[in-house]
Amino acid sequence: MQRLHDQCVVMLSQDSFYRGLTPKELEDVKTYNFDHPDAFDRAAMVACLKDLRDMKVVEVPEYDFNTHQRSSRTRRVEPADVVIMEGIMVLHMEEVRDMLNMKIYVDTDDDVRLARRIQRDVAMRGRDVAGVIEQYTKFVKPAFDTFVAPSRKHADVIIPWGCHDDNFVAIDLITEHIRMKLQQHDLRRIYHNLEVIPSNFQIRGMHTIIRDKTTNKADFVFYADRLLRLVVEAGLGHLPFREKSVVTPTGHQYVGVDFAKKLCGVSIIRSGESMENALRACCKGVKIGKILVHRVGDNLVEQELIYEKLPGDIAERHVLLLDPILATGNSAARAIQVLLQKGVEEARILFLALIAAPQGIEMICRQFPRVKVITSEIDAGIDEHTFQVVPGVGEFGDRYFCD
Repeated sequence: MQRLHDQCVVMLSQDSFYRGLTPKELEDVKTYNFDHPDAFDRAAMVACLKDLRDMKVVEVPEYDFNTHQRSSRTRRVEPADVVIMEGIMVLHMEEVRDMLNMKIYVDTDDDVRLARRIQRDVAMRGRDVAGVIEQYTKFVKPAFDTFVAPSRKHADVIIPWGCHDDNFVAIDLITEHIRMKLQQHDLRRIYHNLEVIPSNFQIRGMHTIIRDKTTNKADFVFYADRLLRLVVEAGLGHLPFREKSVVTPTGHQYVGVDFAKKLCGVSIIRSGESMENALRACCKGVKIGKILVHRVGDNLVEQELIYEKLPGDIAERHVLLLDPILATGNSAARAIQVLLQKGVEEARILFLALIAAPQGIEMICRQFPRVKVITSEIDAGIDEHTFQVVPGVGEFGDRYFCD
């Protein structure tokens, strides 16, 4: 929190969400296991995190460790850029874990954990040393072995932490990563498989032209092709490369990279065909397949496969799936399912779009977390009547192909 001083940060402690003990549990409180997942009010913890994520003010409960009940006082917490949830059971609780964008496990030696617990419980919770050690042996250590230690497999980052609290390198790396995420579009903070190509006045200017309803077809096609080329180039940058050395005309060696082999494009008919020229301009002789899907009646979700023509060895290839507009994501999701059924690995699929709506991004990134989604701009949303992306460009296929 100290290193994120220039950001709005709040911390929630799992200990605030202990449930109050029943009269029967209070009768023999010394034998009650506070280090078991059932000792916590998970529903309240999840509700609190959801409200903060939805930018709502929350009242965090305060737990009285002397009476073993929730205090009448609460702590008012405002929404923040960064919410830190700390506690030894956080990574064990799946419903809590699924709400976290970054999961960190701090790995500390047994003797350090015991020393800290003695210091905390004696100073802050009114216990004696003998009682703390007895509780540690009877409940804490078994709970650690059963629930806490196995939860490290869910962590994105594991930080070794000794008695000197001096792993500042790890802390610096994490805070820099958080700062980088805060500078990104909100969706990029959530979905690591989403990339929006860096914008500049040139790109914004071309978007302005193709979005203008008065732009004629020739200009629309010209500037759309330029933007589509940028999206394709960005997609190619995510393909695997291998190091390659060449000799230049000056007789000197240059160490560079060689492009990945086994690449193909697949366009979603018909708008996706507008991206084929951009792909051919970047990859000479590239194979291109086609997929046509259509919604069933008025059902936006159910998409019927009408036609597909794909390379026979597509399962061995990296696939650039082409569709300039990502709206609801239903057509794209159906096309990805077709590729998976053909044996293409999910991690080998890159979905390229000129413009994307948040709804489509969320569908693809959640349903296919290993598919890379690349776009040049994220628009506000989808019109609930026309289901077009807004502000959007209108019917891209009509403007690109029709006179």
